[in-house]
Amino acid sequence: MIYLLISGILLVVLLAAGRSFVNANPTVLARNLRIYGGIFLIVLAAVFAFGGRFVFAVPLFGLGLSILGSSGLRGLSGGYKPTKTSGQQSRVRTAMVEMELDHDTGVMTGTVLTGGYQGRGLDDLGEDDLQAFWRETAQDGQSQQLIEAYLDRRLAGWREHFQANGADRQGSAASAGPMTDEEAYQILGLSPDAGHAEIRAAHRRLMKRVHPDQGGSGFLAAKINEAKDTLLRGH
Repeated sequence: MIYLLISGILLVVLLAAGRSFVNANPTVLARNLRIYGGIFLIVLAAVFAFGGRFVFAVPLFGLGLSILGSSGLRGLSGGYKPTKTSGQQSRVRTAMVEMELDHDTGVMTGTVLTGGYQGRGLDDLGEDDLQAFWRETAQDGQSQQLIEAYLDRRLAGWREHFQANGADRQGSAASAGPMTDEEAYQILGLSPDAGHAEIRAAHRRLMKRVHPDQGGSGFLAAKINEAKDTLLRGH
């Protein structure tokens, strides 16, 4: 009777594995074979245990768990784990500049929206041009904080150099108003259908990039926190 059950289980596993072999790519196939193999050994251990043959059941059960591993057990549990999509970007826009932060590399790029350098990319501006634009942003505190976040990453020691040339730092302008959901999704680099867990995961990932304690920008960190709070209130 036990051998009949084992044969039936083995047949089911082989059929499922054959179907996966036809439809899956190599990575998925390897994962599925590991899962099916682990399941087979665990079920086989249960059959031996039911028959009182614990000397076989215990090692088979341990081997099955070992083959499944933590990734296989997560796949069987069906638990949700947010995954980061390659190529995601966060976008922050003020009156004078739009900045993008690449989630993968932490590289920050920007485009000038108004003023004497309108339409120019920040990466295309030399040090003198960046200093001139930084002075222009004195009229808008949020724009100035955003360009300073970019300068902190691109030019070491820019503060001493720029301020020594007579550029006075202006205070931050008042907030432009409550952040909209659209702005919040752009800042976190998420689509409008992102769920609660994805919002929190994107927030944690970005804060590692821009937190002031890690040499990042206080302004960007505040924007990312505001974006998270805005979207979680909506959820």
